[in-house]
This record gives sequence, structure tokens and C-alpha cells, in this order.
Amino acid sequence: MHTYSILFLFLIFGTSIKLHAQTNQGKRSANLNLENIRIADSLLSIGEKQQNAGKFSDAMMLFQKSFKIYLKSGNQKGIGNSYNKIAITYYYQGDYLKALSFYTKCKETYEKIDYKKGVSSALNNMGAVYYYLGNYPKALEFYNQAIKIQKKIGDKKIIAATTQNIGGIYIDIKDYSNAMIYSKKANAFYRELKDSAGISHNLNGAGKIYMMQKHYARAYEYFSQALAIAEKIKDEQKKIEVLYNLGELFNFQDDFTKSLSYYNHCLKSSQKINSLQYTSISEVAIGTILNKDGKSNLAIKKCKTGLKIAENLGALSVKKEACKCLYEAYKSSGKTTLALEYYEKSNAYNDSLQSEETSNKILNMEFQKALLMDSIAYVTKEHKIQLKHKEEVQKKEKQRNIIIISLGFLLLIAIALWNRLNYVRKSREALKIEKDRSEKLLLNILPEDIAEELKEKGFVDARDFNLVSILFTDFKSFTQTAEKMSPQDLVEEINVCFKAFDLISEKYNIEKIKTIGDSYMAAGGIPNPNKDSLKNIVSAGLEMQEFMIQRKIQNSVINKPAFEMRLGIHAGPIVAGIVGVKKFQYDVWGDTVNTASRVESNGMEGKVNISESLYNLIKDEKCFLFQYRGHIYAKGKGEIKMYFVERNNFYIDKNTFLVDKIHN
Repeated sequence: MHTYSILFLFLIFGTSIKLHAQTNQGKRSANLNLENIRIADSLLSIGEKQQNAGKFSDAMMLFQKSFKIYLKSGNQKGIGNSYNKIAITYYYQGDYLKALSFYTKCKETYEKIDYKKGVSSALNNMGAVYYYLGNYPKALEFYNQAIKIQKKIGDKKIIAATTQNIGGIYIDIKDYSNAMIYSKKANAFYRELKDSAGISHNLNGAGKIYMMQKHYARAYEYFSQALAIAEKIKDEQKKIEVLYNLGELFNFQDDFTKSLSYYNHCLKSSQKINSLQYTSISEVAIGTILNKDGKSNLAIKKCKTGLKIAENLGALSVKKEACKCLYEAYKSSGKTTLALEYYEKSNAYNDSLQSEETSNKILNMEFQKALLMDSIAYVTKEHKIQLKHKEEVQKKEKQRNIIIISLGFLLLIAIALWNRLNYVRKSREALKIEKDRSEKLLLNILPEDIAEELKEKGFVDARDFNLVSILFTDFKSFTQTAEKMSPQDLVEEINVCFKAFDLISEKYNIEKIKTIGDSYMAAGGIPNPNKDSLKNIVSAGLEMQEFMIQRKIQNSVINKPAFEMRLGIHAGPIVAGIVGVKKFQYDVWGDTVNTASRVESNGMEGKVNISESLYNLIKDEKCFLFQYRGHIYAKGKGEIKMYFVERNNFYIDKNTFLVDKIHN
């Protein structure tokens, strides 16, 4: 089961009003305005209590009322405070885009009045949103901006919150020693400030670090303290965070009875305050344990609920765990087709997570590099302070002491620089390896020209092509054949076929577009038009059918089920480009694609079926023989003339003959 880091959001409250000497009428107006602001302050305070109790709709109503009063009175600080509270309410309910929008408005409002403390807290909270969305570089960018302001104004409460959040990044990249260092720094601030909510949050984070290091007794001690404080101050959000971690703790120890109890408690509390994030992960966690206990039907219900919420939130790791749970549950209940569907989805989400893990490794190296530079800067600063002290206390030994300290400093710098250069060299080597892997992965997903355009511009322009050939394949009676095979055998058989198709596509220089279930789609003449693309795609289709026929013969020898395949090809104009912002996919659109699909569905197993338009373009190719099929009705297209195409075994390519003759 995946674990989740907890973020600390900082709430700003309080306004300051300055009144100047005015007329009696002006005084009455000022007093009325002051009274309105006091009402707005009170609404914010009550709303914050409702928010902590998980009554988000009531809290939102109070925050919006206070905002209207502040807006009418022109109180910018109050407006910024209202934006901040509204943003936090959206964050707790899992609406991260709205939360980010209101944090941005909050920051801009505080900047107008140069309220540095408010700007710093808004930057911290924006970093927290990006942190949950998995964008660590962006999160660090906002945290660093917040820390620069905090160092100037010395606000320990915001420094503690940001320090705790940076420690959370170390937890996610599994650097637990540094995570504990930041946790202890934050704890010192919270203890000094006597901040109960901060202490509870800090204890929960420290407990998670101990849990990940398998110090279970210590973790339970910290979680219990955190829960007691959260219940005492009636902070429902902190309470559900600790309850989920307690469920994780006993799950790690295979004590499923206690684990299930804490997960259920967390779920009820999450539903009570409408925390979609924790409702989702609790449902999946409960479903996973129920499946282990043989209650597969209940497990399916729970995991489907969790998956639906995770899809709305865009939580990738939760979707992966939910699909994994559904795969195991459907497999246990004997529903192999549904099991296969969720097995494939789980693998797809896992691929995306592995890409994120690669990014996190690169981020970790950059983060360590930044810390090294900070350490050198700190040593330099301390050295200057020592020099000044020596000058004042020991003037007579000033020159000797300066020389000794300077030599020591130079030696320290030399060692630090050598270590840094060595570290940078290793980092560059590691980055190069990761870059090469990323390049290879990108080229495996997109055509080379398209990949280069994407890297250069960050996006790819859609292009029109006047003549492109589209190939579709589909396995006949897939469902009936699949029911005779285990999920593992089914996936293996599909993989063998599609790997062979990939090699054939590469051989004939045609572009694989995608696979959809048991269907394979490829295109000829994109992204770079090729005069031989029509001939090549037909040759590729014939070779694919030959492979499937041979595969069936091989499987029949060992009494193993095998697929028969239909294959259709059509040519015409299309539009090609990239869709999506994650898991880029090069795709094609147009009526040509739809017609190609209809040509495939009206084909016969073992045959290559082509449309009349493609036939007219390649009918003079001597290497092919054609069989006219007449007018065939195609759904949505009416009647289309179609042809079967075969190899002309009596045709000898002159170039091939010459090469063979030279070798002989």
C-alpha cells in the first residue's frame, strides 16, 4: 500500500486599522466602517472553527460573507485573508485547481499592500498544492521564495510550516535521515511557539518517518501523541491524517484487524468532513484488506468507489492502487476478462509513476547539490564572524590569527570545492544516464521528428496529410478465446503478437499509432511522406497475417489456444498530432481512419482486405495479386468496393535478384 505525505497549510488572520482625525460625519462613517470590519473579522474566526471541524460548506459561506464586507470597505488585508481561507477550504475538499487560483489572488492582494508575512504564507501554501500534485520542482520553487521572505521578517510560524513541508519532500524521495533533520527543526519552532496544531502535524510526520524505517513501536508512540492533540483541539483534518497513518502502520505489520479498524474510522471521519482525498485512499485500503480476507465482492465495491474519486482528483498513485485491488479481486472471483482490464490499467499507471520516480531521482540530486552550496555559504558566513571577533579581542595577534584562519578557510574551501566538483561530475554522469533513458522512452512513444519538435517547442503543431495509409487489425472471437486462457497466458499471447507487429512495422518503415485492447493500428507515410509507403504497408499487412497463421500452427502443436485475425487497409487524407498533457500520444484523425476501421471489420481472417481507393493507387505493383470482392456494405459508409490482396510469388524483384547473384 502506498503512503501519503502530509502538508502544512498556513492560515493568516488579523487586520490592522488606522484612523486619522476627521469631521463628526467622517468619524461616524469611520466608526461604521470599523464596526463592519470587526463583523468580518468575527465571521472569519467562526468560519475557521467550522473549517477545522470539517464543516466546509458552512465555513465557505462565512468566508464569502466576510469577503464581501472587506471588499465593500476596501480593506485589502481582509480581502487577502478571505482568499486564503477560501483556498484552504477548496484544498481540504480536493479541488486543487480552485485552491491554487485563490492562493494566487491572495498573494497578489497582499503584494499590493506590501504585507510580506501574508505573501510568504501564500507562497508556502501554493508550494503545498504543487507538492500534492507531484510537481516537486515547482513546490520547491515556491518554498524557496517563501523562505527568502521569512528570513527577512523572521516569522517563525511560517518558517516552521515551510521547513516541515520541505521535510515532506525528503520523505517522498526516501531520504529519511534528511527528512528527520527537517522534522526536528520544525518541531523546535512549534514547541517554542506552543503551536498545538503544528506539534500534532509534526508528530504525525515524524511517526511516518519511523514507520518507513520499520521502527513500528516508535511510530505508534508518535502517531498516538499526534492523534491525542488533534482530538483535544478538535482538528478533524489532522485527525483523519493520523488515523490513516495508523491504519498503514498495522497494515505493514500484517495486523489486518487493527488496520481495518483505523481505516474504517478514517473513512467515516473523511466522509463527515467531505475530504475526498482521504475518502478515496481509505476506500482502496479497506478494499485491499477485504480481498485478502476472501471477501472479493465487497472489495470490488470499495475499490471501485475509491477509483472513481481518484479519477476526479487526478491522483495517479491512488488510481494505480485501486486498479491493482480490482485486478486481484476480479481474479479471486474468477472474472478473468475484467481482471485483465484492470491489470492493464494498473500497469499503465505504474509506467507513469516510474517516470515520476525518475524525475524525483534527478530532483534529489539537484536538491543535494543546492544543500552543498548552502553549506559552503554558511561556512563562509561563520568565518567572517570569527575574523571580526578575533580583530576586536586579540589585536596584537591579529595578523597571525588571520593567516591561520585564512589558511584553514582556504583548505576548507579547497576540500569543499573538490567534493563539490566530484559530486557534480557524478551527478552529471547520473543525469546523462537518466537523460538517455528518458530520450529512449520518448522515442519509443513518439516518432523521432515529433519528439524533437516537442522537446524544442514544448508542443507539437497538428499537420494535414493529403495521402496516408491506415492499417487496422482485430482478433476474431477474442472474448471466447480469452476465456480459455489465464490472464497471464492471455497477456503473454497478445504481447507476442504485438511485439512481432512492432518489428514488422519497423522493417517496412511504417508508424505504429496505438493498441486498443486486441486491436493494432499503424500508419504509412507519416510523419514524413514516403513514395513507397503504400506498397510497404500492404507488405507489412501480409507479413502480419503470415505470422498469425504460423503462430496458430505452433500453438496447435502444443494444444494451446491461438487467435485468428482480420486486417484492413485504407488510404486518404488525415490530420495528425499529439493529444493530452501526460503520457503523450501521437494520433491521427479523419474520415480515412473511420473507413479503414470499416474495411478491417468487413475483412476475413487470414486475409488482407483493402479499399478501392488504395487498390487504384497500387494496382500496377507487380509484387501483388488482387481479388475483387464487389460492393460490400460498411456501417455508416454505405457500399464500398473492396479487394483481397496477396503476394505474387512469381514476381522477382530485380534488385533482390542482382544482390543474390553477386553473393553467389
